[in-house]
Amino acid sequence: MAKSREELLNLLNAENGLENLKMLLKSEPLPPVGRDVNNHIHTTYSFSPYSPTAAVYFARAAGLCTCGLMDHDSIAGAEEFLAAAKAAHMGATIGMECRASFAGTPFADKKLNNPDQKGIVYMTLHGVPHNRAGELNALYAPYREKRNVRNRAMVDAINGMMGKYGVSIDFDRDVLPLSNFAKGGSVTERHLSSALAYRLLEVVGKGDRLVGFIKNELRLPISGKVESYLMDEANPHMMYDLLGWIKSQLISRFYIDATDECPDVKELLRLSEDMGAISAYAYLGDVGDSVTGDKRAQKFEDDFLDELVAYVSKLGYRAITYMPSRNTRQQLRRLRALCEKHGLFQISGEDINQPRQSFVCEAQRDPEFANLYEATWALIAHEWRATKDPADGLFSARSIEKWPDLNARVKAFASLGESGEF
Repeated sequence: MAKSREELLNLLNAENGLENLKMLLKSEPLPPVGRDVNNHIHTTYSFSPYSPTAAVYFARAAGLCTCGLMDHDSIAGAEEFLAAAKAAHMGATIGMECRASFAGTPFADKKLNNPDQKGIVYMTLHGVPHNRAGELNALYAPYREKRNVRNRAMVDAINGMMGKYGVSIDFDRDVLPLSNFAKGGSVTERHLSSALAYRLLEVVGKGDRLVGFIKNELRLPISGKVESYLMDEANPHMMYDLLGWIKSQLISRFYIDATDECPDVKELLRLSEDMGAISAYAYLGDVGDSVTGDKRAQKFEDDFLDELVAYVSKLGYRAITYMPSRNTRQQLRRLRALCEKHGLFQISGEDINQPRQSFVCEAQRDPEFANLYEATWALIAHEWRATKDPADGLFSARSIEKWPDLNARVKAFASLGESGEF
């Protein structure tokens, strides 16, 4: 008898999850592998319902042929993720998402791709060589500690705002246990929002009590879609739906600007090069109806995108990463043309961190995005080659000399990745 999603998560998120995965792969038939890829899957080492092992299983169950680890300020799940991908006979790539300060740049006072703060950008370090992941995670430990100083201050702000309603949380009791911080993971705003969501459900209740509290006590807006989710008391994703609403409508009331935990962008780019990783600016673009349900409609980089892409290329970024399902075709065509103009590698990935999200990006199946499949296999080849010899990475001097044209180099690496001839 097929196991439920919750039963599968319990097995795969357990301490012996990797062994459970191997047993599941023998006993439960999975769909055929297709062409779909995803390079941006979060795990419990940042915020997600999925351990690294569970992330691989559910990616494989969705028919993906490759999967990509991408946690915030942490790459501690890399060893488990790669082992799970090997067991599932999937291609895999590992990376880390982090934030960089654009202080001292022409964009210091601009809202870039961060919904909460000007002058701070989200960026990714893709294709981290496997033998450098532990070192990278250790180097980021001080930033995770600094982030927790701010996290504790934001918990105080939450309690100052919500205490009058009998709703309060404790960082050590309610937030830390939701994370893998003790194992090298990070604690993010989503952990704080999750702890608050659990407490709201406990104190206020579900359904019309919760919706009434939001409308009549907090006097904050709620979309029809989210309201319908919260009104359904049998909704298995209730906490995640409430968390999404908190991220969208409430976080601005307790958010404290990040400072010391965000390295200067030039420092991060040097670190990426030293690690043999591929640095990428994460394009968000102006948001209308948020795909993930946790972002308000607001403007980001589009008004000054030409200048920004030229600048990040000059700074030394190697790539731009984007999500085909999140933006309009007009936005993506403009972005892709700028990548071509400035010689930037294009990487895709659907940001997976809650259970309603599909591991499959339907929009990417459009033939117009065929290059993004090649890019994924090129990333995989880069990782294995750079792990064996740093001089053989996608952006190494040796590789550039052999394949001066970026598109030709990506095609060559993609061919090596798909064939497994690293």
